[in-house]
Amino acid sequence: MKALVYSKSGKIALEDRPKPEITAPGDAIVRIVHTTICGTDLHILKGDVPTATPGRVLGHEGVGVIDSVGAAVTSFKKGDHVLISCVSACGTCSFCRKQMYSHCIHGGWILGNAIDGTQAEFVRTPFADMSLYHIPKGADEEALVMLSDILPTGFECGVLNGKVEPGSTVAIVGAGPVGLAALLTAQFYSPSAIIMIDIDDNRLKIAKTFGATDVINSADGKATAAVMKLTDKAGVDTVIEAVGIPATFELCQQIVAAGGTIANIGVHGKPADLHLEKLWDRNIAITTRLVDTATIPMLFKTTAAKTIDPALLISHRFTLAEGEKAYETFGNAAKTKALKVIISPA
Repeated sequence: MKALVYSKSGKIALEDRPKPEITAPGDAIVRIVHTTICGTDLHILKGDVPTATPGRVLGHEGVGVIDSVGAAVTSFKKGDHVLISCVSACGTCSFCRKQMYSHCIHGGWILGNAIDGTQAEFVRTPFADMSLYHIPKGADEEALVMLSDILPTGFECGVLNGKVEPGSTVAIVGAGPVGLAALLTAQFYSPSAIIMIDIDDNRLKIAKTFGATDVINSADGKATAAVMKLTDKAGVDTVIEAVGIPATFELCQQIVAAGGTIANIGVHGKPADLHLEKLWDRNIAITTRLVDTATIPMLFKTTAAKTIDPALLISHRFTLAEGEKAYETFGNAAKTKALKVIISPA
């Protein structure tokens, strides 16, 4: 089969690989129909994720068709159309029993990280009964790729951890795909204001169409003053960090209101300062999380009800053979205006 591989040079390469085989009774082999690139894949190429080593087939998101299943799989059969969760969960360990699937002792975020992933013609998915979801007939399978990771990440790590409530004020730092996913799902709770902050005017324009009440370009270094002006100098109740660099985490600390929450989503590859000399008496909470995908069933229902439209997050489409171009496009979003890119085998 063809697969996109993290090469020794730190770049992506299209290679021929053996088709994966069942290695455990709970496995399923899925023929990929659509997959995508995540910001985490770019972090892997930069060397920020030491568990992902050169030679790994990347990707942890996708939809496809069951090609074969192991003897212990009871919920799926050959020919079923499925959504692949970015997190593999055994369902029985102590973390899975708390719905902390990302910390599953036997699984977690392993696809495209510790084992070969979805940016290929086929993928082996461990713990299929807990890690795959049936796709209803007639559903937009391309759009549902967004439910593998990006929408539950924005919702769980940003909105739920950030304790967004009706009437509250929210700032999202980073208008990339995950930040926009947080923007879409924050509206479930009817906050009074959602302020999107970024340095890319195109993404801020998109954020406005997605429901942001205010947008701020932070390139001039005056984002804090702009937020304080919008909030009568109080700051915001929830700040969602969706970039993963020290400067954006510092901005979050500057604009959070007393009693507020900073919810980190971004993958941080470098240390970031925590200004306790300013925050020690502010009654704030700082949360971190790796997506557990526990909300995928709920997001299926909201998507079916057209409460949200995941297709809005798709900007480009490529074939697997165009994988290097897809990565170049996604990695240069300021120039290409890319959000999420869809990769299909042909």
